[in-house]
Amino acid sequence: MPGRLVGLVAVILAFGALSFMALMEAGYLGVFLGPLQSWAGTQVLVDLVIVCVLAIIWMARDAKTSGVNPWPFVAVTLAAGSFGILFYLVAREVKARAA
Repeated sequence: MPGRLVGLVAVILAFGALSFMALMEAGYLGVFLGPLQSWAGTQVLVDLVIVCVLAIIWMARDAKTSGVNPWPFVAVTLAAGSFGILFYLVAREVKARAA
């Protein structure tokens, strides 16, 4: 498995473990409502929303050249944040290696 793909899988696994622990502690709604209890937390949440929206725009444009259907990854990004972007990068890498 190439280095970039190994790195992406490692990030997904580590972030998945962190996300699992957060969900177990706070629940799905708690992950969003918790940060809204302070201005600092709200800033981080808004920053994440901005980055995810920019990534969705990038995925939709990049898909034209990479040949990967972006819409499943857009849906995952809307539901689970960075996971959609990370899975898109994996799919893009796999598609590029297959070509």
